[in-house]
Amino acid sequence: MPRAKFVKSVPVGNSFRVEKVKGLFDIEDLREVRKEFDVDIPIENKSWNIGLIVGSSGSGKTTIAKECFSDFYFFTGFDWDNRSIIENFPSQCSVNDITTAFNYAGLASAPDWLKPFSVLSNGQKMRAEIARLFVSENNKPVIYDEFTSVVDRQVAQVTSYAISKFIRRKNQQFVAVSCHRDIIEWLLPDWVYDTDANSFAWGCLRQRPEIKLCIRHAEEREWQLFKNHHYLSGSHNASAKKYIAEINRVPVAWLSVVHFPHPKVRDIKKVHRLVVRPDYQGLGIGMYLLNFISSQYKAKGFRMMITTGLSYFAKVLAKSAEWKCIRQNYVSRLSSSSRIVGLGKTLSTNRVTASFEFVG
Repeated sequence: MPRAKFVKSVPVGNSFRVEKVKGLFDIEDLREVRKEFDVDIPIENKSWNIGLIVGSSGSGKTTIAKECFSDFYFFTGFDWDNRSIIENFPSQCSVNDITTAFNYAGLASAPDWLKPFSVLSNGQKMRAEIARLFVSENNKPVIYDEFTSVVDRQVAQVTSYAISKFIRRKNQQFVAVSCHRDIIEWLLPDWVYDTDANSFAWGCLRQRPEIKLCIRHAEEREWQLFKNHHYLSGSHNASAKKYIAEINRVPVAWLSVVHFPHPKVRDIKKVHRLVVRPDYQGLGIGMYLLNFISSQYKAKGFRMMITTGLSYFAKVLAKSAEWKCIRQNYVSRLSSSSRIVGLGKTLSTNRVTASFEFVG
């Protein structure tokens, strides 16, 4: 297991066009196209989660995957209707199961869960497919054909890393089939079979490439890139201090900070908006940006606070040694005057929230 020696053949046929081409190019009387395979993927004595079958187009990747992993679920994509993606999951899946899968797969923007599949970016579609796949198929091992084939290459790398973490967290077995070698360092497979060289190797000898993040001050107009991905509201306080994180000059994350008004305490700053663009979620960029800016404010003598209604993000903060939970399972209520001006649409009111303070 999996060791396979086999021949695949396809008849050529004898139509007028076929015979014409044979004559024009002096091709011998070809009756069938044959290809012999002799494959050895010696994985039976080791535990693994992720394998990669990689090679050029036409090198037999899919054929080898099907032959050597015939007991795996061969995945080529789901049928999605025009309802929101969260409605396309099996009825037996709880909302918590689905949203947890979304978060772990790197699709962490709640507004995107309510969109139909057709309007998502290619990177988001791939993450939605992975989340649905592992919620729907439970513990079945999976072959994913054409992995990252239709995704921008930088997005493919980021997505591969997010999916890799998700699969290992789920302790699944997953075989990716791809013609792209640029994902190897990001997917970090336990083994790689190269169909071009007919070679097998254990492990990825290199670590995930270092991500060079540039953090700069932002302008209010740049909020347009991020506002549709915030889980509460697209509104923004113009007086907030604004920051953007970039990768290769591409804006990927936003953080803004406001002064927290208090009758006695004057040194509190609070996170106003923290957003990572969907195609770059799952790399830890949001936490890095949050911790970096918080450390800058702390060095200036300020206390930095953040309140979130996202249970997944609250768990991340709770596990961090740099943040201390100061209030959890809190539900704030609006005053009657606040209800009149409609603040309930933009504040964390009538929602369960948790608050944290940066301790560095």
